[in-house]
Amino acid sequence: MELMLKVGWFTSGRGSGSRAMLASTLQAIEQGVLDAEIEFIFMHREFGEGDGSDDFIKFVNSLGIPLVSYSYKNFVDKQPKSANKSRADYDNQVKLLLEPYTPDICVLAGYLLILSKPMTEEFKFINLHGALPGGPVGLWQSVIWDLILNHSKESGINVFLVTPDLDRGPSISFCKFDLSGPMFDSLWQNLGTMDIAAIKEHGVNQPLFKLIREEGLRREPLILIETINHISKSYNDLSLLGSLSPVDLTTVIDSKISIG
Repeated sequence: MELMLKVGWFTSGRGSGSRAMLASTLQAIEQGVLDAEIEFIFMHREFGEGDGSDDFIKFVNSLGIPLVSYSYKNFVDKQPKSANKSRADYDNQVKLLLEPYTPDICVLAGYLLILSKPMTEEFKFINLHGALPGGPVGLWQSVIWDLILNHSKESGINVFLVTPDLDRGPSISFCKFDLSGPMFDSLWQNLGTMDIAAIKEHGVNQPLFKLIREEGLRREPLILIETINHISKSYNDLSLLGSLSPVDLTTVIDSKISIG
């Protein structure tokens, strides 16, 4: 039996990637490809905190999807200087704001705060990580440098259930892509015997770094949609989420990339 999933969407709204991922998900829902609805969007920024998030708020308002905003910055600034500015205290306020909603799962898409343990127990969060299960953890920049430093032959995207163990929650799905072949080989060769400091001089514009990032970004909206579909079709009991073996969606994602 297929579930029609109610999805909560958590984001900062700052980057263009968050908007693109939301737009792709909504398009899949409208086309009948994805049996789900975005029940609400939560942002830890409010209007006036930055052009990127302001544009995202305008975009969400144009869609008519309920938007809940609660500025973490303002929350911290209003606390007495001597107060323990606990993330759990902030999350408790967020939970109160979200009481009208009953999402089956929540997606973290460019959400820049680490969730407290009570928050991960309140909602079932899924997140995307730019490495394969068991691969390097941390910010996406660190992950890519790790891949380069270790001359990795493949990478991928891992969709996992969020737990208090940062980036180490149980995998729900993943897809792989090679870091060798016509696009990559010459870029690896160009590195020669350079040490990592020399390689990093160009930052995110280093050609190999940039290509690995691009290949990951191509797959993120696709694997999110396919994972939500997988959950709706394979988990009649959502309490089992994260307890089943992860599904390899590489073939499905590769076919969609080739068509696109």
